Amino acid sequence: LFHSLRIIPPILEICDDISTICPDAHVINFSNPMSRICLTIKRKYPDLRLIGLCHEVASLPMHLPHILETPLSNLSFKAGGLNHFSVLLEVRYKDTGKDAYPDVRERAPKYFENMPERGLFMEILNRFGYLPITTDSHFGEYIQWAHEVVDHKGILDFYSMYKAWCLEQVPLSRIEGTLEEEYWRVVPIMEGILTDSHHEELAVNISNDGLIDNLPQDLVVEVPAIVDKDGVHGIKLGALPKGIAGLLYNQVAVHDLTVEAVLTGSREIALQALLVDPVVDSVKAAEETLDTILKLQSRYLGYIK
Repeated sequence: LFHSLRIIPPILEICDDISTICPDAHVINFSNPMSRICLTIKRKYPDLRLIGLCHEVASLPMHLPHILETPLSNLSFKAGGLNHFSVLLEVRYKDTGKDAYPDVRERAPKYFENMPERGLFMEILNRFGYLPITTDSHFGEYIQWAHEVVDHKGILDFYSMYKAWCLEQVPLSRIEGTLEEEYWRVVPIMEGILTDSHHEELAVNISNDGLIDNLPQDLVVEVPAIVDKDGVHGIKLGALPKGIAGLLYNQVAVHDLTVEAVLTGSREIALQALLVDPVVDSVKAAEETLDTILKLQSRYLGYIK
């Protein structure tokens, strides 16, 4: 929530310029919290051609060929949900047309058993039957019982590594090299729009608008998409499995109230956004934390009254 309150206002200023200067431009967001940023933009600037991109889906091409012992070229798959809170929904062998998910469910536990940040990951696979596309450090942000089962050491190790990386003087060449890697799909999407490619992207963040039946239609969802000269078009996934949809619904009110808090500058609504979040278990701590953040970061959050 606090990240959203800080980062969304300057992003809206950029979008305001875009809507004035180049309203037909395609707007591509990489910033987090992805879902809350994109939903706020869509609510304030509904006509902007907005796409949110995240590289988490790259875990599927990385792991599925090893789990299923077949080349990636022999697999077709779809994932969907919310950003950082998405699962593999379907996977098939192209050569036989056979459903590969039974093999994923059988083999994935052994494949992932020695990898970090997989405690909650395995609980989701075992209890709900679907493979998350990200690790405990993301998935656990949204589930109230996650603290009991997540891989705490794996998360802390990742945090320490990432903090050290962020604090060092990172050469521009390393940053540019990272952005050029295959999982940053901005260049293929730009090329696809220019060349009318009709190629499929594994994951984009866009307004639901009928893509996932059992989530609110104005929510920003993460789905596969087709790219052509007119932009990015989400692929309809139908209804998510009820258990997965139930987990995702825990975030619907959080996103909605975050957007309202940013657009209205209301402290009351910001507090409500905290109090509807399933991982918040103390009204006193929530209010004290909110007021502390508003005071310490008044330079950025002075609009919240």
